[in-house]
Amino acid sequence: MTMIPIDGLSLYVEDSGAGSPVLFLHGLGSSGQDFRLVAPRLAAGHRVITPDLRGHGRSEKPDGPYSVPLFARDIAMLCERLGLTSVHVVGLSLGGMVGFQLAVDRPQLVRSLIIINSGPDMVPRTLRWKLALATRVMLLKLFGPRAMSRILAPKLFPKPEQEPLRREIAARIAANDPSAYLRATRGLIGWTVLDRLDDVRCPVLALSSDRDYTPHAAKQAYVDLLGHARLQELHDSGHAAPLDQPVQIIDAATAFLSELEASGRAS
Repeated sequence: MTMIPIDGLSLYVEDSGAGSPVLFLHGLGSSGQDFRLVAPRLAAGHRVITPDLRGHGRSEKPDGPYSVPLFARDIAMLCERLGLTSVHVVGLSLGGMVGFQLAVDRPQLVRSLIIINSGPDMVPRTLRWKLALATRVMLLKLFGPRAMSRILAPKLFPKPEQEPLRREIAARIAANDPSAYLRATRGLIGWTVLDRLDDVRCPVLALSSDRDYTPHAAKQAYVDLLGHARLQELHDSGHAAPLDQPVQIIDAATAFLSELEASGRAS
């Protein structure tokens, strides 16, 4: 656990295990703790790197606008500082968007992508979607992260037995710096690399929870545009799948990475 300086700010990073590197990228308004139930299992056979993105968790929260390309640039620089030239990227929600941005901007860096409940596009194309995003920004601006935590936590973990997870994620969202969280949210709206998917050269495993906000069909649509990709459903799972179904994530990721590394040894 350490703070690593990159280009005027420091990112909090957890680094453990040994072997081919796996980089975990968390969701909006959260931290590397999104993967607290998954990363230790992967560290049994891999070097696992889990940063908090700019403006999140224990990383620094500099002024100025945030964006997916900026988050991706930070992570690319972090990899350079750590001496990593080729990494498997596992991204949840915002982290999946950053993974896609890395794959198109720095294809030589990204050995594979595991995208969890995310995609290559955040352009609101329907009135309902535009209103939903505008409402989220307005609520954050007026009432801050604590109010957002009371809205999001029950949606992420609706079951009675998920009360500990509800409390955990509510506390994590509420602890956000209000300005950084608002700027990060605004920075997602309108982002897309949908027209650059031909530049994604690595294998992609997309994982789709059956109770996610975005339907399975929407993820299948972008998977169909990729050259080496497949879609796998996660059962009895919501948007925050690494917390509500960690075993399914571990099993899917382990099988995918083992397949890739066996293929690499054979070639």
